[in-house]
Amino acid sequence: MSRIDESRDFLPVRIAVLTVSDTRSTSDDRSGDTLVDRLTEAGHSLAAREIVRDERDAIAAILRRWCADDAIDVVISTGGTGLTGRDVTVEAHRDVYEKEIHAFGTIFTIVSMNKIGTSAVQSRATAGVAGGTYLFALPGSPSACRDAWDEILAAQLDYRHRPCNFVEIFPRLSEHQRRK
Repeated sequence: MSRIDESRDFLPVRIAVLTVSDTRSTSDDRSGDTLVDRLTEAGHSLAAREIVRDERDAIAAILRRWCADDAIDVVISTGGTGLTGRDVTVEAHRDVYEKEIHAFGTIFTIVSMNKIGTSAVQSRATAGVAGGTYLFALPGSPSACRDAWDEILAAQLDYRHRPCNFVEIFPRLSEHQRRK
């Protein structure tokens, strides 16, 4: 069963938060605020934060820029994961991924199902890796951001979490690039 191994030191992770919205601004970005509060309370650092409109190319450009930034380990986006015509965050993420973390969406759906029932079927939360950076796309509601952080990301972004976590394999995420 999962647990925190107190014999290991906590390693802070540098996390960027991207809000995808046609209507939000920094004054009313509750989902972005929720993520920033959660990650800083956990001891991680906010590496960057932006708001971008629901435009596939613009989202992908920011993701690529942040993946190329050595000061960013993880990108969490919020918004644009639904089913409407303007919801293009998942497609933008997949344009950038080198590898998709398929189980993230499955686990997020399970967590959501326990909270909101069958409405969880409407979420397309996703995750992947690109350029040695983890990328997570979450729905745009503060409750979905809380659920994803509290139930999945808090543990997986904690080096002390056992039996395994995302942090301990950071050094190996880009090993294929070193072989070239």
